[in-house]
Amino acid sequence: MGWTMTLKNDFGVIAWAHGSGSYVRFFVLLSFLFIQVQSDIVFHMDHQFTWKTAQWSHCVGEDCGSGGVQTRIVWCAHTEGWTTHHSHCNHIDKPESRRHCFKVCDWHQDLFEWELSAWEGCVLVPFFSNELKLMTTECITAQHGIQRRKVQCVRTSNRTTVTSRICDFFSQRPPVEQACLVPCPQDCVVSDFTSWSGCSKTCGTGLQHRTRHVLTAPMYGGASCPNLTETRTCSGPVGCQAGEDEYQYSLKVGAWTECRLPHHKDSILNGRTTVDFSSNKQNNTIVLHRHASYYHQHHHDRHHDRKYPMSWEIEVGYQTRQVRCTRSDGKNTMLSLCTTFNSPVTYQACVMPRDCHTSDWLSWSPCSKTCRSTDLSPGYRLRSRVVTQIPLSGGKQCPVLEEKEACNIIGDLLPNCPRYEWRTTDWDECLVSPLLSKLDRRLANISSLCGGGVQTRKTYCVQVPDDSTPHHRKEVARPVTPRLCVGQEAPLAVQNCSIPCQHRCLLSHWSPWGACVHDHCKDPQGKKGFIQRRREALWASCSPLDCCPHLVESIPCEDPACYLWQVQQGKCMPNKSTCGPGTVVQSVKCVSAEGEDVPMTYCAEGLPPTQAPCEVPCPADCVVSAWSSWSPCSHSCASKTAEGRQSRTRTVLALPGKGKECPGAPALEEWRVCNDHPCLVFYWEASTWGPCLNNTLDLNGTNVWNSIATCAMGVQIRKVTCMKMNGGSVVSKRCPDSARPETVRPCVLPCMKDCIVTPFSEWTPCPSTCMPENTTSATQSRYRTIIQTSANGGQECPDTLYEERECESLPTCPIYRWRIHKWHACTLVPDSVQRSLSRPAETCGNGLETRGLSCVGENDEAANLTECLRRAGPFPAQSRACRVACRDDCTLTPWSKFSECTGCGSFQSRKRSLTGRSKKKEQCLNQASYPLEDKQACPCEEYLSQPFGNWSDCVLRKPSTLGFLHSWMSHQEVKECGQGLRYRAVACIDQQGHLVEPTLCTDTGYMVEVCHIPCPLDCKLSDWSAWSACSSSCGGGLKVRSKWLREKAFNGGRPCPKLDLKNQVNEAVPCQSECRKYKWRIEPWSICTINTVGDSPSCGEGVQSRKIRCVKKGPSGEVSTVEDSHCDQEEMPPRAQVCFLACHNNCVMSSWEPWSNCPMQCDRGSERNRSRHILRLPAVGSAACSELMQSESCTLNTTCFTYHYKLSEWSTCRLSENAICGQGARNRLLDCVRSDGMIVDLQKCEQSGLVKDWRLVENCVVDCPVSCVLSDWSPWEQCSHTGGSQGQSVRTRRILQEAHEEGRPCPNQLVQTKPCPISPCYMWLLSDWSPCTIEGAECGEGVRRRNLSCIIHKGDWTESPPAPVAERFCGDKIRKEIQKDVEQPCFVPCQGDCHLAEWSSWSSCQLTCVEGRSFESTGRQSRSRAVIIQVSENQDTCPQQVFETQPCKGGQCYSYQWRTGRWSNNERAVWCQRSDGVIVTGGCFPQKRPSMIRHCHPPCTKPFSHCTSSGVCGCEKGYTEVMTTHGFLDYCTRTPGVDANKKADVKTNSGRLKPSQARDWPTEWTLRPVGSDGRVKLWVYAVTAVGFILILFIIAFSFLVCKPAKATKTSPPSQKPLTLAYDGDIDM
Repeated sequence: MGWTMTLKNDFGVIAWAHGSGSYVRFFVLLSFLFIQVQSDIVFHMDHQFTWKTAQWSHCVGEDCGSGGVQTRIVWCAHTEGWTTHHSHCNHIDKPESRRHCFKVCDWHQDLFEWELSAWEGCVLVPFFSNELKLMTTECITAQHGIQRRKVQCVRTSNRTTVTSRICDFFSQRPPVEQACLVPCPQDCVVSDFTSWSGCSKTCGTGLQHRTRHVLTAPMYGGASCPNLTETRTCSGPVGCQAGEDEYQYSLKVGAWTECRLPHHKDSILNGRTTVDFSSNKQNNTIVLHRHASYYHQHHHDRHHDRKYPMSWEIEVGYQTRQVRCTRSDGKNTMLSLCTTFNSPVTYQACVMPRDCHTSDWLSWSPCSKTCRSTDLSPGYRLRSRVVTQIPLSGGKQCPVLEEKEACNIIGDLLPNCPRYEWRTTDWDECLVSPLLSKLDRRLANISSLCGGGVQTRKTYCVQVPDDSTPHHRKEVARPVTPRLCVGQEAPLAVQNCSIPCQHRCLLSHWSPWGACVHDHCKDPQGKKGFIQRRREALWASCSPLDCCPHLVESIPCEDPACYLWQVQQGKCMPNKSTCGPGTVVQSVKCVSAEGEDVPMTYCAEGLPPTQAPCEVPCPADCVVSAWSSWSPCSHSCASKTAEGRQSRTRTVLALPGKGKECPGAPALEEWRVCNDHPCLVFYWEASTWGPCLNNTLDLNGTNVWNSIATCAMGVQIRKVTCMKMNGGSVVSKRCPDSARPETVRPCVLPCMKDCIVTPFSEWTPCPSTCMPENTTSATQSRYRTIIQTSANGGQECPDTLYEERECESLPTCPIYRWRIHKWHACTLVPDSVQRSLSRPAETCGNGLETRGLSCVGENDEAANLTECLRRAGPFPAQSRACRVACRDDCTLTPWSKFSECTGCGSFQSRKRSLTGRSKKKEQCLNQASYPLEDKQACPCEEYLSQPFGNWSDCVLRKPSTLGFLHSWMSHQEVKECGQGLRYRAVACIDQQGHLVEPTLCTDTGYMVEVCHIPCPLDCKLSDWSAWSACSSSCGGGLKVRSKWLREKAFNGGRPCPKLDLKNQVNEAVPCQSECRKYKWRIEPWSICTINTVGDSPSCGEGVQSRKIRCVKKGPSGEVSTVEDSHCDQEEMPPRAQVCFLACHNNCVMSSWEPWSNCPMQCDRGSERNRSRHILRLPAVGSAACSELMQSESCTLNTTCFTYHYKLSEWSTCRLSENAICGQGARNRLLDCVRSDGMIVDLQKCEQSGLVKDWRLVENCVVDCPVSCVLSDWSPWEQCSHTGGSQGQSVRTRRILQEAHEEGRPCPNQLVQTKPCPISPCYMWLLSDWSPCTIEGAECGEGVRRRNLSCIIHKGDWTESPPAPVAERFCGDKIRKEIQKDVEQPCFVPCQGDCHLAEWSSWSSCQLTCVEGRSFESTGRQSRSRAVIIQVSENQDTCPQQVFETQPCKGGQCYSYQWRTGRWSNNERAVWCQRSDGVIVTGGCFPQKRPSMIRHCHPPCTKPFSHCTSSGVCGCEKGYTEVMTTHGFLDYCTRTPGVDANKKADVKTNSGRLKPSQARDWPTEWTLRPVGSDGRVKLWVYAVTAVGFILILFIIAFSFLVCKPAKATKTSPPSQKPLTLAYDGDIDM
């Protein structure tokens, strides 16, 4: 399909034809779209105003293609630059401001990209300058630099360059330069000189030298290295004898020529070689001149008919070298002066060089980066090639066999990389048993456990699809290997959970029985009602209506009344006069059964009268008191044999005169029936809620279906029964319907859950290569994981979670071997070459013999040699040395066969003998050169096993699992103790003491023995003790019980809970001690008894008594009489009292009403009152009535009391009986305390208005003793070493849940190690380079070699030094020698040659540092070769000194600092020292170098003066400085007291002391007592005289003051008393 798009703009028409995918051709001209128009295009209108335009904007449009639009700004401007109105410019010439354009599509971005080169090196630039300048001051840290790179826009298809404007359209141009820092210039740093060498001549004048080596090469423009060699002349210990030759001669050989093939016979004469004996000052070598030396190197130009060779043949050539005699001054002399008996060989056979040949490059591997990730580094791809011809005899080495290049550099064009994350299965069932110790598990009923527990789940790693939509947690994804999720935090595999326990409810006490009321007061029906009492749920673990026992108890009753009239009478008002019949006014109101005021209409019965008749006693009438309150009911209910009764009484207060008589005794007491309801208590009992069922009902006429819920709504039903107390169920009408619990409630039906299983994981990979012979077929497996188990009738889980199958049959690995051809005849150097050099008399000597090599397969069919190079083992040698015997050679018989072996440890031998004339030749009888017997050890198959190393950790056996799947996903508690196995490696040793494969001694390579891991012992406590007594004798307190420690935890067992100082753990619960369990019960007062005498009236003062008994209050409120001793005797009420019975004319008063309440705070000065009223007025002439009111002050704790609440301590958190942790409750008690400390009823505090805002019950949590949960052990890892004795295998496990509280702690061992079988380590050992050896000469070109030997070791060279073994154990020696370069040319200088010394050892690794810190990981180290001059005449031929550097690891930063020695004669040593103490040259900043010589200005020219350390002139010891007024030394004068005999000669230094030794006398005085002539100055005598006179004056004055006074008889003055004031001094 082809399509064409045409775009027209101001630049013309561009046709874009797309056919067969060649849509890129349009972009050849796309750059025209981005040509920027100059912003100041001028269109002239006249000479003053012009049109100006800005550049075109980007092409915009809704869709990509030709429908885009570009705009630009057009304005009119004056020639001076300012903008003006459009009318000033010509509108005909106005440029267009809008045009159509082609909008580039987003997918065009894939066709072009920025190509960035690597950053160039950092170039020095000075700060704030664009010019390069030389550094003139010390560089502190680094210098400012800039580095650049190339940025160009290229096509992604062919990487050709296009205009940058195309890429500018898609993305911003990357920066082409950036700032950088160049470290400070680093000068060359060299070591200190070595000691001087010996003299080059033993007699006469010679040379000796000393050298130093390079420690740090110059970098970043630093100073070059100084000369590494110093030379000086020397003389031998003895003079040269007369006539001794001045020169020494040395036989010097040149280098071997390149190996070449022999010439044809017709060109033998043309191949003659001549020797140039002229001195070559440049390289000290011989120049070989060849005539017609061209030869055809056909081994280089040979064309291969096949891509890979099928066989290899090598060719033998020859090479020569030249010999000369050199003099010690470097000139060549006659060879006869150096000729010895055995002249050196000048020709030899050689193998023709063969270059390495390789195949063509194979295809590139796929790019390692196939997706876009946060890693911005590009991917890479590889390609390789194989060797088809190995190099021989110095041929060209093999090139790189593997290439690596970056790919997918622009990651934005790639799809997003897959992400991996942890996923989890559903949580397993909540279990409490894992929290129990083993002992508790045996004792506990596991099925009844509840409360806090733990539940686990499995974790697995999945690949998250690249999609922006959010994924649900349950999304099914294919599991992958957990290693892909390593690095991410794994989700929790263990969590706390809870199993509901039997619900608990804390209830209050029952309220008193209420009145008989209707069941529904708002709709009363019938004459049946109920008496009810209630209690409240103080705390409940669930809804109180669901889990608490019944809260209402009812008793059926007759004539219920929800509302009653309440009548309150006022004062009786007589109708006539002041006494007699009258009327009392009654206030009436309607109250509910609870005592609350309600509207009058609620009371159904008729309204009581508002007035009632009454009577006020007259003075002669009998006066009776008001009725007392009704006594408590004798029974709480009525039965067939008992009936409740209660009474009230009244007493006679005054006897009658002639008036109305007193009532009889029966009229003073009234009885009535109470609690006449039957003793039948009923309550509603509700069963537990049933299961959630399908909703076949319409609850309350509404649809209970929840459209949001994923599962259907159902109903739960329970049975509600009316129960008789201490009986069975009864009909429902016996219980009030208003208190009936609900029987139906909505619920959510259990969701039907299908089993959810992940897809199978990918099959584990099968071997991709061929299979060796006699191996079992490989298998591959896959697995899947159950994410969600089925429930409530959902689809069941599949049975197969793990599958295994055999891999497809792979071909057996082909077997290749080398086919070795026969050895060819021994090839010598051609006769023509031999004759031209040494003219031998016969054709004999040393040569080479060769053999062909080919590769064959399993059935001896020919194969490519590359197959044998890969699979056939070591490369056989194709050449070996041989010899064609000469007439004078020693001849020997062939070796005989080896003798028979006699057993292990024996040897077998073979022999040969000399033949012919060789038996008499002296050189043939040398056994070292021509051995006649050869011995070798016999093979032995007896081996000795030796245990090696330490025992491994004790490894417990575990059941077989599904490999790594189980180790990552299984979290069950594993066995941590018991019987296991431990392993110890075994070294298998042969008879020579060499390590061999361990399978020759044991099957596994281990010693195995049974081991035991001690099991952990948990902490053990005793059983609970009995409850202690309540901590409070009155009111709320705590009672405690305890457990004490019996056994401590051991071996990582469960730790003990927190114990107190007595090693106990306690549990406390609240308790209530009855404060007034025993109370005084009082009965009413008896009638006042008047003791009358004779006919005296029976009135006045008398006595009345009452019965008092001590009763005990029972738990149900019943009382029983006990002994009086149980009650408090101090609170015992009086049994009798004085009473007053008024006479017929006296005033009669009522009893005192209760005292009024004092203020709550019992304020000082407050009072309380009580009152009474007149019942009968006194007769005329009788005494008036006494006071009607009394007052008394409110005294705290006597007449007034305050109250406050008192809380008991919290109990411990209490759980359900079958729970060990989880949610619980704790409670405390509340008491009301009177101000005198007495516990009273809570009503007292409530009446005082105290607010109860405390919670008496609250939820609490007991932390669960979660034991440590570990993952399973991972599979054993591969051995850390493939061979030797240091290999170890490791397995690990991780902590999934840390231990909490008294849970079993995690073990310390999270890693286990096991030794690996000890197998021998074979390796090629490369020896050090041998000294330079020259065959048959003293100096010249030679060879140094290093040997490649196969050794065996155990991996630790310090404990098991390597031992040599046969080369077949290490592999291909020939190819290893080619790689390791075992032979190097070298040069031995002749006497007098100027040459380079050997390389110095590598210096320590040094980093480039800034302020002591390095920002690189790779350092540098250096070595150097100094120039050695032996003869001064040869200095012109000396080579240049050389040094080289190489990168190194583990470097450190060095600093350099100038150091100085002590001054000696105004001189000192100054050197530069590295921070590690090495003395160096270079590195220290030259401008800061300290001075080596100390100078004084002006110079110290005075006698006995010298330059001091402070830089000023001072005097020697014994002399004193005399200074000038300017502070300079004037002269030195002898110090008085110094021995005059010790004179110092001014002209010598014998008397001069060093400044450091002149420490006994001050060098400078402020006043000089001695003059310049050595005499004491005059002012010294004056000072001495004045001092003497002053001393005399002091003595006289002291005598006068201290003379005792005469005694007088005057009385002493009066003394004041002594007062001592202590000022804080401790001495007082």
